[in-house]
Amino acid sequence: MWKRWRTRILLFMAVLGPGFITANVDNDSGGIFTYSQAGAQYGYTLLWTMLPITLALIVVQEMCARMGVVTGKGLSDLIREEFGLRLTFVLMVLLVLVNFTNVVTEFIGIAGSLHLFHISKFVSVPLCALLVSVLVFRGDYKSTEKIFLVASLVYIAYIFAGVLSQPDWHDALLATVKLPPRTVWHDKSYIYMAIGIVGTTIAPWMQFYLQSSIVEKGIRVKDYAASRLDVVVGSFFTDIVAWFIVVACAATLFVHGLGTIQVASDAAEAMRPLAGDYAFLLFAFGLFNASLFAASILPLSTAYTVCEGLGLESGVDKSFKEAPFFYWLYTILIAGGALAVLLLPDSQLVNMAILSQVLNGVLLPVVIILMLLLINRSDLMGEYKNSRFWNLVAWSTSIIVIGMTMVMLWGLVKHN
Repeated sequence: MWKRWRTRILLFMAVLGPGFITANVDNDSGGIFTYSQAGAQYGYTLLWTMLPITLALIVVQEMCARMGVVTGKGLSDLIREEFGLRLTFVLMVLLVLVNFTNVVTEFIGIAGSLHLFHISKFVSVPLCALLVSVLVFRGDYKSTEKIFLVASLVYIAYIFAGVLSQPDWHDALLATVKLPPRTVWHDKSYIYMAIGIVGTTIAPWMQFYLQSSIVEKGIRVKDYAASRLDVVVGSFFTDIVAWFIVVACAATLFVHGLGTIQVASDAAEAMRPLAGDYAFLLFAFGLFNASLFAASILPLSTAYTVCEGLGLESGVDKSFKEAPFFYWLYTILIAGGALAVLLLPDSQLVNMAILSQVLNGVLLPVVIILMLLLINRSDLMGEYKNSRFWNLVAWSTSIIVIGMTMVMLWGLVKHN
């Protein structure tokens, strides 16, 4: 019995990475801001959204992982082969634009988190841009993945911050499994925030990165059960962290009537006199780690995806001469994102952060529909195509996510 379990544990550890990393990058600067605002404005009453968030994340990422394992190809590679180069090219251009705005948002998070420690953005942003560049240029896939896994585990800081905020555990747990009273549904701002929380769960780039990472790691069909567990564990872990972010802000900012924050770093600063220096340090450090982590992954994901879609060489195991476009695109996204934060005024940076959400929402439905069309192809997936039950779950989840994203976009456009 022990030998069997030891074998399973070792197999899981061997494939651990793509699913766990991808899910955790979802808690980036924008995600942390959304969860912080939810807790600060509405207390525990939005915690029920964590359950549909987890389901949506597991369903969509499981399909990507399965396609990567069975076909041995990245998502953009499959889209090019099955739907043609023209659609792929348009999709890649849109993805670069979307991800560039996301990279800018991550550098906003880096600047804001280190500003809490009185470090100027003119110091923090260039240094962090250099750091993430060296990480890719000097590393190989295995070493880079290990660093990303460590960065994923650092999200535990938010769990400690949540505990230090001394929440009402009974109310928090009850709010997680129970819908709020009917009166809240008359509040349009509440509905918009609920949609925003669910909508921030899945971004287009995540699906491309996950499938490419699985292919890059060389995970085979026989290892798929462990790879699927990687996806499930990553989804649960990232949403537990999200739950504690909401709880921490609900127990401090909401209780003391400090419901409005402009950026994620505002939550850490406001928390300091309410929950103490340790909670402030953990929350601020968590924001820095999340922003730096995502600033590394997003350009990397984009470079992988575009090169696969256009049939070009890619991968951190390749040299600059072997994959010049891959490294140039990565560098341009990093440098451009950093320069935007250094040169643009704060008001325009806020607009850029909002634009990133809008563009994510526009592209997400297209990516999800293409995924569902691909995974139901018998000639492509064989016996691993979606079952009727999984199709029901996948299409239902996708329609709900798409619908919520569209409503969120309408709210953003109308608000601005």
